[in-house]
Amino acid sequence: MKRRAIISVSDKTGIVEFARRLSSFDVEIVSTGGTAKVLQEAGVSVTNVSDITGFPECLDGRVKTLHPNIHAGILAMRQNSEHMKQLGELDITPVDFVIINLYPFKETILKDGVKLEEAIENIDIGGPSMLRAAAKNYQDVTVLIDPNDYEKVLDELEENGEVKRETKFYLAAKVFEHTAHYDALIANYLSKQVNDEEFPELLTLTYEKVQTMRYGENPHQKGVFYKEVGNIPASLINAKQLHGKALSYNNINDTNGAIEALKEFDEPTVVAVKHANPCGVGTASTIYDAYKKAYDGDPISIFGGIIVANREIDAETAAEINKIFVEIVVAPSYTEEALDILFKKKNIRVLELGDINTKTPKGTWDMKKVYGGLLVQDFDTELLPAMEDLEVVTDKKPTDREMEDLIFAWKVVKHTKSNAIVIAKDNATLGVGPGQTNRIWAAEQAIDRSGDKVKGAVMASDAFFPFPDCVEAAAKAGITAIIQPGGSIRDDQSIEACNKYGIAMIFTGMRHFKH
Repeated sequence: MKRRAIISVSDKTGIVEFARRLSSFDVEIVSTGGTAKVLQEAGVSVTNVSDITGFPECLDGRVKTLHPNIHAGILAMRQNSEHMKQLGELDITPVDFVIINLYPFKETILKDGVKLEEAIENIDIGGPSMLRAAAKNYQDVTVLIDPNDYEKVLDELEENGEVKRETKFYLAAKVFEHTAHYDALIANYLSKQVNDEEFPELLTLTYEKVQTMRYGENPHQKGVFYKEVGNIPASLINAKQLHGKALSYNNINDTNGAIEALKEFDEPTVVAVKHANPCGVGTASTIYDAYKKAYDGDPISIFGGIIVANREIDAETAAEINKIFVEIVVAPSYTEEALDILFKKKNIRVLELGDINTKTPKGTWDMKKVYGGLLVQDFDTELLPAMEDLEVVTDKKPTDREMEDLIFAWKVVKHTKSNAIVIAKDNATLGVGPGQTNRIWAAEQAIDRSGDKVKGAVMASDAFFPFPDCVEAAAKAGITAIIQPGGSIRDDQSIEACNKYGIAMIFTGMRHFKH
């Protein structure tokens, strides 16, 4: 019996040669609209789908294949005698191959200025219906959505006269992944147009694989990197790698944290990160001076870390970076001389991210997978409620110089794992105490790392002081001002301690836990 294939593709890559070779296996090609025209012009014999349905395409092509003559031919189970008997009675020919890729909905919604009406018209109806039907009946129907699979199917037909069952099953699974992705794109796009709820009752996420890692967080774990659909500004996913081996799972996680911290600053800034925590941050009038401030703040921690900058890296800065072991450098651009210098080190990864200064937009979601569930929240795009709402709670008020350093330290502590303390002076970190189980340990760690420069510095805490012990440690080290959220039932004890030691303290009314 002559076999039948339905071909309707928006991506016509390789379709002419595929259809021509498929015809050579005594397969009748049935097609629609633009695909039929392309095949006919190439000399491939084509039966129009309307000749099968006995009904013309209508409604501007919205209805072409939604017909029993098509779907019964796809869904009939060959081993079911009743199915085959009914096909005979209804004079319906079985369909053995379905080759379809869908209207370009993703490409449409990613275009600048796309209107809702255009997006709607690029929602495929008949295509997904045929694909799902064919995938459901995989044991009898070979279904293809990806031109990369054409050759495998043709080779098996050449060798065996038919497609292997395991290949059909693989292709069917691929179809359901594809249609789920397609439907998720549509659902998410439409929800953004009309959904008044901040978080939907049903959340469907879809991502596309970018990279298979050598391993995950540890060598015994597998790891993969997926990306969101669309252009996500200032995302590591958009970075162009200029030098070095591929980023690892941990590299990507840590570099992402470094970029998010960098976005807090508008002036020339360098952020160094180690194990997802800032270990050196500096701002200055030039990127070279900013790097020197970041590096001098805690040179041991920066060794083996990640450097991100929000201005072009020049030769002078590159030469300084090359003096120590740095795993990754990310900047919006580099001078040619800087690249020549950095490329001398084999193991350094050099990435260019042109829009690195773009702030993360409000409404972005921050997600964390937990076993059996997903935590979703607004991305922490805020820094302070408002400058005028900052509350000086001590007798001593911070000087303008101290105030500048307090805001600087507050930006850094926001991106440091809790419990966190940051000590800073002259727009540079001196010591960072991240991820401690109590705040006094974080304070002592940050003070210890600050060395002799701690006198006259300021301290930032990501959460309130439950006891005056942090104030006492700060006073002993020579710190002159503290910024913290406030809100503890023991705030009066911390304020009293600050007044006792002549330290200025500011309450922000906003905390930045980071876990």
